Amino acid sequence: MSGAPDSTFNGIQEEKKEDAVPVSAVAMKLLDMRLKPSSAILASCIGEYTKEKAQEVVVAKSSGVLELYEIHAGEDGSVSLKLIQRLETHSILRGLVNVRLTGEKRDLVAVTCDAGSISIVDFTQTAKTNVVTFGKTGCRRSTPGQYLCADPKGRAVMVSAVEKRKLVYVLNHATGKTNIASPLEAHRARNITYDTCGVDNGYENPVFACIEIQYPEEDADTANKNKQLAYYELDLGLNHVSRKWATNVHPTACCVASLPGGQDGPGGVIIGMEDGISYHHPDLKNKVLICGIPRRALDSKSRGILVTKLDGSSAKEIKEFFCLAQSEVGDVYKLSVDVSEDKVVTGMQLALLDTLPTANALNISKKGMLFVASEFGDHGLYQFERIELPDAPTNASSQITVNNIADWNTEMAVASAKTFAPTTLKNLRKVYTLDSPTPTTGVLVGELAGNEVSPQIYTLAGKGPSASLRILRHGASVTELAVSELPGIPGGIFTIPHDESDENVGLSKYIVVSFADATLVLSVGDTVEEVGQESRFKTDAPTLACSTLKGNGGLCQIYPDGLRQIKAGQLRNWECPGLKRVESASSNTCQALLALAGGEVIYFELDNLTGDLNEMVTRDMGADVCCLDVGTVPTGKSRSLFAAVGCRDQTVKIVSLEPGKFLTQKSSTALKSRPHSVKLQYPDNEKDDIIVMIGLDDGSSLRATVDPVTGAIGSSPTRRFLGARPVSVSRIPLEGRSSMLLLSSRPWISRLDQASGKHIMAPLSYAPLDHGCVFSSQAVKEGVVATAGKTLRIISVDTVGMEGGDDEAFNTNRVPLRYTPRQMTLLSASSADPTQRKVVLAVVESDYNDFGQEAKKSMGFDATGGEAGKKKGGKKGDDDEMEVDSDDEDAEAKKEEESDEESEDEEEKETRATPIRGPMPPQPGHWGSCIRLLDPSDSCRTLECIELNRNEAALCCTSVRFHTRGGESLLAVGTVTGMKMHPLKQTSSHVILYRVVNGDRLQLLHRTTIDDGPVMALAHFQGRLLVGIGKTLRLYEMGKRQLLRKCELRGLPTFVKTLQTAGDRAYFGDMMRSMHMIRYEASANRLILIASDPSPRPIVSQELLDWNTVAVGDKFGNICILRLPRGADTATLDMTGQRALWDSSRDSSTPKLEVLCQYYVGEIVTSMTRSSLVAGGADSLIYVTVTGRIGALVPFTSRDDVDFYSQLEGYLRVEAPRPTGRDPQSYRSYYAPVMHIVDGDLCSAFNALSHEKQAEIAEKLDRTVGEIMKKLE
Repeated sequence: MSGAPDSTFNGIQEEKKEDAVPVSAVAMKLLDMRLKPSSAILASCIGEYTKEKAQEVVVAKSSGVLELYEIHAGEDGSVSLKLIQRLETHSILRGLVNVRLTGEKRDLVAVTCDAGSISIVDFTQTAKTNVVTFGKTGCRRSTPGQYLCADPKGRAVMVSAVEKRKLVYVLNHATGKTNIASPLEAHRARNITYDTCGVDNGYENPVFACIEIQYPEEDADTANKNKQLAYYELDLGLNHVSRKWATNVHPTACCVASLPGGQDGPGGVIIGMEDGISYHHPDLKNKVLICGIPRRALDSKSRGILVTKLDGSSAKEIKEFFCLAQSEVGDVYKLSVDVSEDKVVTGMQLALLDTLPTANALNISKKGMLFVASEFGDHGLYQFERIELPDAPTNASSQITVNNIADWNTEMAVASAKTFAPTTLKNLRKVYTLDSPTPTTGVLVGELAGNEVSPQIYTLAGKGPSASLRILRHGASVTELAVSELPGIPGGIFTIPHDESDENVGLSKYIVVSFADATLVLSVGDTVEEVGQESRFKTDAPTLACSTLKGNGGLCQIYPDGLRQIKAGQLRNWECPGLKRVESASSNTCQALLALAGGEVIYFELDNLTGDLNEMVTRDMGADVCCLDVGTVPTGKSRSLFAAVGCRDQTVKIVSLEPGKFLTQKSSTALKSRPHSVKLQYPDNEKDDIIVMIGLDDGSSLRATVDPVTGAIGSSPTRRFLGARPVSVSRIPLEGRSSMLLLSSRPWISRLDQASGKHIMAPLSYAPLDHGCVFSSQAVKEGVVATAGKTLRIISVDTVGMEGGDDEAFNTNRVPLRYTPRQMTLLSASSADPTQRKVVLAVVESDYNDFGQEAKKSMGFDATGGEAGKKKGGKKGDDDEMEVDSDDEDAEAKKEEESDEESEDEEEKETRATPIRGPMPPQPGHWGSCIRLLDPSDSCRTLECIELNRNEAALCCTSVRFHTRGGESLLAVGTVTGMKMHPLKQTSSHVILYRVVNGDRLQLLHRTTIDDGPVMALAHFQGRLLVGIGKTLRLYEMGKRQLLRKCELRGLPTFVKTLQTAGDRAYFGDMMRSMHMIRYEASANRLILIASDPSPRPIVSQELLDWNTVAVGDKFGNICILRLPRGADTATLDMTGQRALWDSSRDSSTPKLEVLCQYYVGEIVTSMTRSSLVAGGADSLIYVTVTGRIGALVPFTSRDDVDFYSQLEGYLRVEAPRPTGRDPQSYRSYYAPVMHIVDGDLCSAFNALSHEKQAEIAEKLDRTVGEIMKKLE
């Protein structure tokens, strides 16, 4: 942020400006940072992209990102999705299809986007793309790109527009590059396309199938215009595309998929429509082959169920011949076909497989894995447990006789359909979940848990049965494995691994805990137990360092009076000379380094022949030593070549450990604070630099590179503040790679991300730790043993949140909700203790086209699948019966067995659980809704849930404090009854007031009927309630039986969508006409419009930044910051009272808001809040999008930062790779030119550039590459 103080996020200032002359606002400079990437998947495909016989999934995300995942099988049999590559395209992705060229063993991906081009992406070590442009930018209905399909043999692809245009590209492979030939046109005037696919006909000319309809000309007869299935054939000899064949399909047909053809099967296509699937082939001529879908028993018999997704790829991937189909309510069916000897389809069967979340893509791998890219909610990886479904509800095409496909209707489908009740998963098992909080509708930031340092992020996410409140904490998640008490507060902790001759090599043998005057040694086995004198450790003194020595060297222990080597049960002691004592020490498998008081450093090295640890050299460092590290022995080396020594004169020195150059200083660096801890980290790759990590007394860390040859410390170290306590550093492994554990006010992890090449610094979401080191056992391969106060803890770190180079890792806890969450608000309530106030969270939930909870129960619907609790309930009686006659030992053994069984049952339930949508109402206008009260201090436990009946839906809520109630915080909820969407109308609207009793219960005060439209927004305003009702803004005072009108402002443009207040002002966003500012004149008791935005923005969310500035997000994906010009407010004052009302209401006389910043995010911003994610840090604008992205607009604090980021962004707009050919600046200026906001995603692309381009940009910026990377980190 730069400029005058007006441009910062100041507090709400209610003082008026003395000058009445409008002055243009000072520019605001912001940096857009991605805290959590978007998780919504538009399309996906599965194949072998980087190597043969791999199972890899490519997903196209709504944020314009292509991600490549590997289906990774762990050693313990677990299956996960591991991110390999992430490709930023800076475009809106529209189509994705798998392509394998003839003769190739790897797959490619064809992508279309809003750049008006098609790209062929090759996921090698560095993703290569081949881009061909064919149209204008933007998602236009006549520009191809909306539909994309490929010939199954990889010879051509078809790109189709929604209307008229189709292009076919021939692909070939030559000289190691994929060539795309010139496009061949297959246009057809007045033609609307619904879906396309490539038809498998072996190696004959490529054929593409399209569902389309040709609308008539304006003066033509509109009758008899049927939806058709058309075949377009590419003649490879003539290089020409023609419309070969067409037949009528059902009017509700919406998706098409190909069956295997040529030598593999009968060919032809299947089409998904309402209540069934039809099969079409040119050889069938006019024969109609339809198979209805099994239906849910509770669904309305008058309402059709649409088949929305087909997957024909499974037919070739698995030996048995079948396809998958999914309906709009999530039921997945297995389609089998009967084929005669001459390869003609004679019948079809549809059997219920399972119920899954509604998907944008279904992909089946060769090894029986099903990847489901959910439309809303988490994505899942499932494993087939059985393919034969003899007991499943099955429909056959032989049950249906139809002469004309248009005669097929819901009545016929219901008459022939088998019925079923949806249950938990029977034939599939979920093996991995890819988190996706889609859609995200609200955000709240604050430290509400009551016992944590950093604030939490509360988001409303999901839809229907997958809805949840998610609590995100900044940091990687930690699993606590064991906690035990210690006899005192330790001063250090170490682990000693088994030596090379032991079969448990690499696992921890001892845990050594150092106290002020003693050492505790614990052995690690099936349990952790204390070891007595048999360990031969010196237990009456603190331990400064210890390690296992290689070969026959035994163990090494360093304590304040000297060094002890424990070798084959024999002791070799080295005592400190004179009265000196060891102040700090470090050791590895063959080296030890001791620092004595006064600055002397003594180096020991292991003799490989005798196995003795011998003193080699002593050197004075010139200052007292406060920390040192001898490093680890790199793979293939006999010793560590360098050691790091931290001195009290605020320096860290790198000294040599090479023979003949022992303790020779190689380099040093000056620090701003005294070093507390230092560690060397050798790279996994020999070509990379050594990393030195320094923990400082002032609570910050410093990371620098060390040249592996010269030992020179890099000139651009990276400094980061971690907490208020001195930083302790230790080495730990994560996913088999070297990482660092840093301990301050909270624990942190530093690691190198392989996908992006970036160093990640992520906190751990755990209590503060004092000391820590690596721990490994049979049960915990990569763990950490640490101390916190008088407790010893064993934990493991989950690295899932740190994938893909995101520096900001988040771990998520979720609270399941009943319906789609609409809005949330905080309430201050009195608790049982009158001296304390309690903060509770209220959430309103509602779902359209859904029954309420009581209606579902009366119908017999069970959202859990009908089996929850049966097994557990049956066991309870058994427990009571066994406790009567059994003795104590048998009872304890029985309890242990039952607890193990219950944990297994919980795991089984988790893998079998699936969201199940309720019955579909027969008519529109049905709602299910509830009001929920939660306790944030108790893991957001639900305190009370009030179900709304009679088709009443809660849409908004707020906390309001009426002056007439003594400032008590009440919950106001805006509801509508019987609302229908098209056209928008409702039976009635209400504002309901609740009082929070004892901090855990809602008490109804009264309901107020609203007549003028739906209540969409509520806000507290000067001790009253301001309500947005359709086109009216109305102020209410509280009465005894209902709310009382005080004043109102009518004639607003469309609908009041968002509403905030400050002082005597109200700021509301209109659904179509952007922002308006209102002032309340208490003397005249009226609301006056003081300013409006001239641009017609469809507002979705808003956040007040200061008295005159507001940030808004619209439904096209833009974020704008608007400001009232200085002095404009005084122009609306009427001091004389003689100004005519008609004159003040003229639009031309209303001051206009000015645009300070403008930026296209690419996704709809559904909510935003002004807050800080670091306790005591500067405020940022935190926003969430409908697809789950969490971002922050961070204000710049200096002109140097503005210049640096602006220039870097300018250079990267030219140099950054363009996988789809889209210009980054054009993308961020989609609807209006980008203004005063720097694209943080584009700036982070600097790390992915080649070293030559990085050096070129650094030279233009007059900086080094290291300085730029440090600035970006």
